[in-house]
Amino acid sequence: MQDLIAKAATLLEALPYIQKFSGATFVVKYGGSFMDSPDPSVRNGVARDIVFLEAVEINPVVVHGGGKAITRAMDAAGLKASFIQGMRVTDEAAVKIVDDVLSREINPDVVAAINSLGGVARGFAGPDIFRCRKFWLDDRHQPGAKIDIGYVGEVVAVNTKPLLECIANGIIPVISPTARGEDGKIYNCNADVAAAQTAIALKARRLVFMSDVPGLLSDPRNPDSVISHLKILAVKELKELGVIDKGMIPKVDSAVSALTAGVDKVSFVDGRVPHSVLLEIFTDEGVGTEVVL
Repeated sequence: MQDLIAKAATLLEALPYIQKFSGATFVVKYGGSFMDSPDPSVRNGVARDIVFLEAVEINPVVVHGGGKAITRAMDAAGLKASFIQGMRVTDEAAVKIVDDVLSREINPDVVAAINSLGGVARGFAGPDIFRCRKFWLDDRHQPGAKIDIGYVGEVVAVNTKPLLECIANGIIPVISPTARGEDGKIYNCNADVAAAQTAIALKARRLVFMSDVPGLLSDPRNPDSVISHLKILAVKELKELGVIDKGMIPKVDSAVSALTAGVDKVSFVDGRVPHSVLLEIFTDEGVGTEVVL
């Protein structure tokens, strides 16, 4: 009986959040090693949370990553993955593999997982949704100089029409993070940036970044050093201290962009933790790191 009462208490704790967010749009960036887990309960756990959001009249929009699957595909093709400041160097051969893996392998898998759990999802290849400009990386060793990392783009525009049509019809859009460049070619884009631009374009209430770390860590070697609450005024100092570094830089920069554009809150959560999305959204304490203005 006590277990049943505890379950009822959990539902009641979620109630004000369900009421508060009814009809709101949430963008979820779906990425991390949990996407590759051999355990179907881990792989499908996030999909189940997304289906739950839709069931309580929240409108989830998914932008997924797939870095590890891309690296495996490049290895199989004899191409060595190379990164500079956390960004994948992408030549013409690599971008074709990137687009194939993201848009024609991972995207249908995520859609199928959501549909198998009672949701209704529709997949979109990134170039049908995103427009980008070529991304030039700042050279840390030569101030003012830029580094060419190939077919890597920065999302600058989002075609919201098909996404809004999905939302109006109770369908969950699932988008891969590639984009059409100004030259008409396909570019690999950072999924965090793509998710943030999606949240901005759709005027989303919340943006949730899922990965395989517990949140923003004050000590990257200590998984228990999660910074649970971060104001954007503290970002500059944390970058200078090296707390925000490498792959966390585009996440945090994207969070700042989304918040300054009107998104209420951005969260970094660990996709390996069962139901981390629901815990972050529907409980008083939440999990991971919340970033606010």
